[in-house]
Amino acid sequence: MHYLFEPGLFSSGPVRTALLVGAVVAVTSGVIGVFTVLRGQSFAGHSLADVATTGGSGAFLVGVNQFWGFLVAGVVAAALMEGIGVQRRRGRDVATGVVLGAALGLAALFLYLGTLRTATTGAAFTVLFGSIFVISPDTVPVLIASGAVALLVVAVLARVLLLTSVSPDLARARGVHVRLVGIVYLAALAVSVSLAAVAIGAVLSTALLIGPAATALRLTKSPVRAMAVSALAGLAATWLGIVGAYDSYYWPPHGHGWPVSFFVVVLVLAGYLLSYLRPRLRRPPRSPHEEAAECGPEAARV
Repeated sequence: MHYLFEPGLFSSGPVRTALLVGAVVAVTSGVIGVFTVLRGQSFAGHSLADVATTGGSGAFLVGVNQFWGFLVAGVVAAALMEGIGVQRRRGRDVATGVVLGAALGLAALFLYLGTLRTATTGAAFTVLFGSIFVISPDTVPVLIASGAVALLVVAVLARVLLLTSVSPDLARARGVHVRLVGIVYLAALAVSVSLAAVAIGAVLSTALLIGPAATALRLTKSPVRAMAVSALAGLAATWLGIVGAYDSYYWPPHGHGWPVSFFVVVLVLAGYLLSYLRPRLRRPPRSPHEEAAECGPEAARV
């Protein structure tokens, strides 16, 4: 990337905004993604990403900021998926699939109506694949605040989330309201997905949520270390993706930059594949009660 160190790159307002928003998105997705993988809710994360398409297309239809559409649709869908699903994983998957199907149908309708009511072009591409270089600086404080709230929720519930991930029955025996914890966590997950949808689009936001987390969990067994590695991996992929998209303006065909989302997804995939070069860490199997004991007595408190 021979233009990487040119003064114009970091003196550009849109690039600086993209780097800041990308950092918020990568850290939030990296931390929350670790719990998503540990809890076996990757499908829920993917579904929330697809549901965000409905919110983004609805926001485009009524003429408001797409982030609010992503956020509202994600939080509502999270409550529905956890609220109408039973405690067994199969029941949660069925509920998730039902909500997902309905949401995608609405997204198709909203995008169709939006194209009829406005001459704006590229709206569908922006909703599906993101456009981090055109984020308004006025939106940045809201994005930062949303990411901070999601991370705070996960930090407060960290021990409970680990306990309910390892042994929901033991969590109930200790007085934990497992379903309430699930709803609150999915709401934080919806915020994370909404942030990623702004950066790389609703369709590809799962890449930042699952890829770095899965890579980190292959490299370390400590949840705290995994969150740090995941956040750093996501940050590296996002920032390098932004620089690559900026530099691609000078690649053939000249004058047409490649999407940021393409670079980010490729880098996330490359990082995951490279993790296979290192033997996966193994330790003797442990019982669920031993795992839960590490969460401490505080895990019983919500």
